[in-house]
Amino acid sequence: MQEPRLVQKLGAEFLGTFVLVFGGAGAAVFAAGFTTIAPSASPNLVAGQIVHLGIGFLGVALAFGLTVMTMAYAVGHISGAHFNPAVTVGVAVAGRFDWRDVPAYVVAQVLGGLLGGTTIWGIARGQAGWDRIGNMAANGFGTNSPGGYGLVAVFVAEVILTAIFLYVILGATDDRAPSGFAPIAIGLALTLIHLISIPISNTSVNPARSMGVAFFHGAGAPGQLWLFWLAPLIGAAIAGATFALITGIDRRDRDIDGEIAAEDVEVPEGVDPHAPRG
Repeated sequence: MQEPRLVQKLGAEFLGTFVLVFGGAGAAVFAAGFTTIAPSASPNLVAGQIVHLGIGFLGVALAFGLTVMTMAYAVGHISGAHFNPAVTVGVAVAGRFDWRDVPAYVVAQVLGGLLGGTTIWGIARGQAGWDRIGNMAANGFGTNSPGGYGLVAVFVAEVILTAIFLYVILGATDDRAPSGFAPIAIGLALTLIHLISIPISNTSVNPARSMGVAFFHGAGAPGQLWLFWLAPLIGAAIAGATFALITGIDRRDRDIDGEIAAEDVEVPEGVDPHAPRG
């Protein structure tokens, strides 16, 4: 086995974060509250009645969890599947990631998130009458909180939930956890986190997710971004610093990053990749 080059890791982080934002926030924008009008009467409908077909909070929570799970399986062996600046900082604090690579990872994640937000905006504006202001699934507090929660409540929730997310990541990626199941545990953890906190903050626990849509959303969301950087980073750092103390497990010898087989890097000499398969 060999470690992928940094540029390959950054490409995986960019792609994974793009899919997370496009899939998760996109589900919120396109599908959460989707309605249609019944074209004709039926036993349960009146012609012209508004029919709610949206996926709601549960669907959005599942969308975020599924994006992380599927992309962790897709590219986790390349980069470690962080897809989140808070995760990168948290695992670095835990001693399971090289601090030298943290800035590059964060830049790749932010750019991937911004592309995800741009893609959502580009598709959504194709709907007649759609307005991006207030409709891009941004995170927020006060009037930007779905449930009207204030700054302190949102800050506390984001710190606690990000810490929980990091505890799951640090535990599920241990060699003694069931092999191959880490992405499932991590994806389900993110789903649970969204089920808890969509009404509170629209759920961030990920600065790249928040930044990816805030500038399109407007309505004060860009001015509240500081909280969705600060709170997740604090929560992640707390988890990274305390995981070994709580569990007694110290895995600083095993980084959460990529590892690929040498034979996967290039086709072995003498093998024709275009030859017919047997």
